[in-house]
Amino acid sequence: MWLTSSSIGRKLVMAITGLCLVLFVTFHCLMNAVAIVYPAAYNVICEFLGANWYALVASIGLAALFIIHICYAVWLTLQNRKARGTDRYAINSRPATVEWSSQNMLVLGIVILAFLAVHMIQFWAKMQLEEIRGCEGVIPPSMGTLFIQEAFSCVATPIIYIIGFIALWFHLNHGVWSMFQSIGWDNNNWLPRLKTIATWWTSIVVLLFVAQAIVFTCLASSNYYKNDPTLREQYKEVIGEKVGIPADRFSFENLPSEGDLLQAEQQLSMLEGNESMQAQYGATPEMLKQQRQMIEGYRHAINFVNYLNGNDAKAEEPAVEPAPAAAVEQPSTETQPEN
Repeated sequence: MWLTSSSIGRKLVMAITGLCLVLFVTFHCLMNAVAIVYPAAYNVICEFLGANWYALVASIGLAALFIIHICYAVWLTLQNRKARGTDRYAINSRPATVEWSSQNMLVLGIVILAFLAVHMIQFWAKMQLEEIRGCEGVIPPSMGTLFIQEAFSCVATPIIYIIGFIALWFHLNHGVWSMFQSIGWDNNNWLPRLKTIATWWTSIVVLLFVAQAIVFTCLASSNYYKNDPTLREQYKEVIGEKVGIPADRFSFENLPSEGDLLQAEQQLSMLEGNESMQAQYGATPEMLKQQRQMIEGYRHAINFVNYLNGNDAKAEEPAVEPAPAAAVEQPSTETQPEN
């Protein structure tokens, strides 16, 4: 096949996949800007880009672009080194920065790949992947601002990110204009212009990334994403939905204690295992299921509030004496046992 058998075809594949990745990087930069200007809207975007079919298709497509780009980059690099040895480029009139990046695109790519792995562990693995797996930690996957809080509370994060951004600048600065050169836009009039456009574009994007990393670090150090009133109201709506209570009736300040939940859970377990008691109190399987979900939702809410307030998210569970059968009340699908 021409795209794999010829050097021109392989460079064209590199150019097309590289262009798509450049557009994605630009989109990612703009999305990060939303997290600074309007953090609540950033969480809405994160929810939209969760484990929905369109987001999953886009993620698979993006992963395919990365894999193809990397494979072809290694292929072309090995081919060039085999053909040219140490003399990889015949043209010596390029600017020093571009010449250096041209000769080290593979190394820069490896640095960027390592940075990408850290980024995916800190965000994608805890957000979209958690939704795909159907399991959830203390932080709901859609609350992207809290994952920013977690990531940039670590001292090493901004250092790793800025190193990655510098490598990204060199990689993009050469890659963007060489992409156009690969498709034939390499005449004396257009090539200097394309180099200038590439330098400005990549510089603006990377400088914005660096500025965002610094702002995220400063905000995370002050626990902004945990304490901001607007964000807390948004978190309350998400947790209230999990509990099964509308946001206007749900409050972080009036949650039942862990002891109340344990007692309610013991009573519910007694009902679930006793059909005569179910008939006595008119408890249907659906009602028991809803009550079980509400208890688990409240437990998640308690852990989440402990996290927001800086307490242990998994507080020690107090011992509760088993409730006698006579004390078991009819479960309700609307309310949870009060404090």
